[in-house]
Amino acid sequence: MTRSTPSRSPAAPALSALLAVPALLALTASAGCSTATEPAPRPSAVRNTAPAPAPSASASGTPTDAAWVQLMTPMNEKAVALLTLAADRATEPRVRAFATRLRSDQEAELGRLRPLLTRMGLPRTDVHAGHAMPGMVTGSDLAAAKAAEGAAFDRLFLTRIRDHLRHSAQVSRSEITAGARVDAKRLAAALVTAREAALTELEALPGATRALG
Repeated sequence: MTRSTPSRSPAAPALSALLAVPALLALTASAGCSTATEPAPRPSAVRNTAPAPAPSASASGTPTDAAWVQLMTPMNEKAVALLTLAADRATEPRVRAFATRLRSDQEAELGRLRPLLTRMGLPRTDVHAGHAMPGMVTGSDLAAAKAAEGAAFDRLFLTRIRDHLRHSAQVSRSEITAGARVDAKRLAAALVTAREAALTELEALPGATRALG
């Protein structure tokens, strides 16, 4: 019986990879445990076969590690562009101060994400260019922010940056759970802690209740 394989886009989003890798690994392990169609090995083969070595991540990490860092880097870069606008144009002083602090924090994270890309042998290019990734600040978002003024700008900024913080925390939790590289998992944990603190601060900002519903 021929099994059909679902078609897959050559530019599959890294977020899908982050969420799918644990399920795929579980499926592979389950299939590997089945011996119903395999003949029993001869005794000599059992005696002469050494135990298989435990699997380990390559120098570039697992697909989860690569997916995470290749997603988080452009997510931060796009967020920094919006934060730069907000630090200058937000109406509420507390919102401007929040944007300024968060921009510095996200730039510092980029100072760790970009070297991680290099250590993993991954390209510095944005592999998600042109894709509408959840939580990613888009070119349309930036254009709308540049056109908005006053309270309308503040509402747009608060909504988009909250999405960024929530989704980047989500994929970072997936990296902590399913990743293999110690340096990537450590950075992901730091990002989750930072996102949770930023979300708490954001929700207390003037206008946040109206903007975020």
